[in-house]
Amino acid sequence: MLTGMQIAVIGGDARQLEIIQKLTELDARISLIGFEQLDHAFTGAVKEKINEVDFSNIDAIILPVAGTNLEGQIETIFSNEKVVLTEDILLKTPEHCTIYSGISNAYLNGIVKAAKRKLVQLFSRDDVAIYNSIPTVEGTIMMAIQHTDFTIHGSNVTILGLGRCGMSIARAFHGLGAKVKVGARRSEHLARITEMGVTPFHLSNIEKEVTDTDILINTIPKLVVSAAVIAKLPAHTLVIDIASKPGGTDFRYAEKRGIKALLAPSLPGIVAPKTAGQILADVLSQLLQEDLVNRKGNK
Repeated sequence: MLTGMQIAVIGGDARQLEIIQKLTELDARISLIGFEQLDHAFTGAVKEKINEVDFSNIDAIILPVAGTNLEGQIETIFSNEKVVLTEDILLKTPEHCTIYSGISNAYLNGIVKAAKRKLVQLFSRDDVAIYNSIPTVEGTIMMAIQHTDFTIHGSNVTILGLGRCGMSIARAFHGLGAKVKVGARRSEHLARITEMGVTPFHLSNIEKEVTDTDILINTIPKLVVSAAVIAKLPAHTLVIDIASKPGGTDFRYAEKRGIKALLAPSLPGIVAPKTAGQILADVLSQLLQEDLVNRKGNK
């Protein structure tokens, strides 16, 4: 249980609703910031503006998956209010206050460090990433079906990266009968790709390997699908980039060449927000309960 714990949930999408539901069931007190247009009411949760919250009582701050932008603004789809997280706000919190976010950036890292608070990036955890790969795979398959006029079965699918999502996507498309090859750099990843029964290639050979690609799926958050790579793609190729913004594709050149290239980060929140929210809620509730127990033990 989270009895006595005061948590600020700031902004976010439908996934946050599952988190709020779970935490209120565990008896936490919740300050909802950026939710004034939300019709649903949660017992134990109060809608507040960010300047109305007494942050001196806040034990944890839960941000959306994307955290903040580089100016500190937080996405709030249930509000028209501009919500900005600042160093001054964090300094008002107790020293034990922990900030939870899906991912981070230079701004968020900077204010957390300056305020000497703890930041937990949920998407850096293996359990969250592996669970999230399930709706990510389903969303990628959905996009491939929606944006092509041929079957996945028998098509040439090239996947870049063998992280948690890359591995799941490779297995799924292979299971659907696609001819799958996966590009990676690390020797152990190339060995794993071979063990999975699909074709490996080193990313240094990417321009040569994509020439017969029907569907190109990028999972690497760096510019790997460059103009030089796009120039080698067949005109009908569909590019699906699921890496975090801004992705790893030269979208400008893809458009110039007439290649359909789709940036699709946060697929779990788009195709299965309830499941994606439950995944985050389960992990967060566990972490918050551990934090509460540790604080009580240290008193």
